[in-house]
Amino acid sequence: MHRSRRPISARTRILGAIVAVACVGLAIVGSVTFIVQRHRVIDGVDLRLTSQVEALRTVASENVPATPAPTPDPSATTATEVLDVGDYTSVADYLHDVVARLVPAQNEASVALIDGRARYQPRTLSGFDISGDTVLIDRALAETAKSKGKAVRGTVVTPQGSLRYIAIPVTMVGDPATGVYIRAVDLGAELAPVTASIITYGIAAIAVLVAIGGVGWFVAGRLLSPIQHLRDTADAITISDLGTRIPTQGNDDISDMTRTVNSMLDRLEGSVDVQRQLLDDVRHELKTPITVVRGHLELMDATDPSDVDNTRALGIAELDRMTRLVEDIDMLASVEGGESLAVHEVDVAQLTRRFGELIEVIPGHTWQLDAIADARVYGDPDRLLQAWLQLADNASKYTPAGAPVEVGSTASASEVRLWVRDHGPGIPPAARHRIFRRFDRGGGRRTVGGSGLGLAIVDAIMKAHAGACDIADTPGGGATFVLRIPVRTPEPQLPQPVRAGDVVLQREAAE
Repeated sequence: MHRSRRPISARTRILGAIVAVACVGLAIVGSVTFIVQRHRVIDGVDLRLTSQVEALRTVASENVPATPAPTPDPSATTATEVLDVGDYTSVADYLHDVVARLVPAQNEASVALIDGRARYQPRTLSGFDISGDTVLIDRALAETAKSKGKAVRGTVVTPQGSLRYIAIPVTMVGDPATGVYIRAVDLGAELAPVTASIITYGIAAIAVLVAIGGVGWFVAGRLLSPIQHLRDTADAITISDLGTRIPTQGNDDISDMTRTVNSMLDRLEGSVDVQRQLLDDVRHELKTPITVVRGHLELMDATDPSDVDNTRALGIAELDRMTRLVEDIDMLASVEGGESLAVHEVDVAQLTRRFGELIEVIPGHTWQLDAIADARVYGDPDRLLQAWLQLADNASKYTPAGAPVEVGSTASASEVRLWVRDHGPGIPPAARHRIFRRFDRGGGRRTVGGSGLGLAIVDAIMKAHAGACDIADTPGGGATFVLRIPVRTPEPQLPQPVRAGDVVLQREAAE
């Protein structure tokens, strides 16, 4: 069975990127430093070679650049002496004195060739011997033969190492002999300090990389710890427990992401709670009509047409009630679950007149439109009208037949009030805090028709408009419901869904 490779963690990838960038940077710095130092050493060697043979200018005037003579390197230990070529009549004598007087310093060597053979070499112990280095001698002879009497300078690798040399041909009028003076410097020895510095730099760079790796591992772990908490939290969350949250600390991008995830979990928990609540409501409220219909069907005498008709009428009535119940539950769930509102400026006077036209068709009562407010609010006119009509429907159910019901709207500097005033039995103050719960009625009575969700829908709509629904006593008996809507309010916010624990408490209070 093929097993997928374990993915590389983000912490490891981040650390690898940091170390790789640091490694490339240190390598570039080290390489540039080495190249610069090497060129400086080679330039210094060339300066020493040129300065040490400056005495031969009169012999080979074209052998050196036609620039001012360079200042001899004060750190060089080579003995120098300007030789007057006019004092000599032979190449051999002149090169003998040159080799004897131009003493090589440490890491330097010189040799004088007469007719292609090594003839003179220094007798001091300060330098090294190149008289037997055939690779260097052959290279110098070949280069000077091509140079047509000009000095040549170059680098050659011999058994003695890498040598930087200058070769100057020497000729004199009246002497058929051909001489070549060779001066060489051991580049390996001259570059030894640079090489040692680079080795030291390499060791220090490795130590720095190790330190960067350790610090980077720690810092990456601290920065990614919220993501680790996020993963652990996501693993711990189940459909039965959505309450776990990620602790937030600091004020950086990771903390902002943590807060965003926590907010997402809040919304998810609220959505799940709404669904649970909806299922609980449906189960609770549909259990009774289903039981009633089932009981009547079991007891129905199929041979008795009257009994069949009665049972059929009862079943249809119960099914109609269940249909209305499901529609109300669906409406309440949509409002509480975050359904967006069609928010715009609402003319309260126009809304009040429209409301007055709609309630006139509700039978059994005299409807009086007592006041019309001249104001404007921001909200969803259809939802506001729905909540207001629900209050009117409740008033018609609880007010004795033929009794008047007054409605109207008023406004102040801070809010608009839409009210319905009935003359029924009223609502005791102790019961006013719970009549907006689902499936609850004042005094717990269920003799009045309806699903028990009307005032819960009203409350949800008002919370969506940043408002509230108040209850007061009507003078002479009855209740006055007032919808309070702020005049100056930002775009209405949808109410937070009720948590599942609150549903249980509401259910216990209703039962």
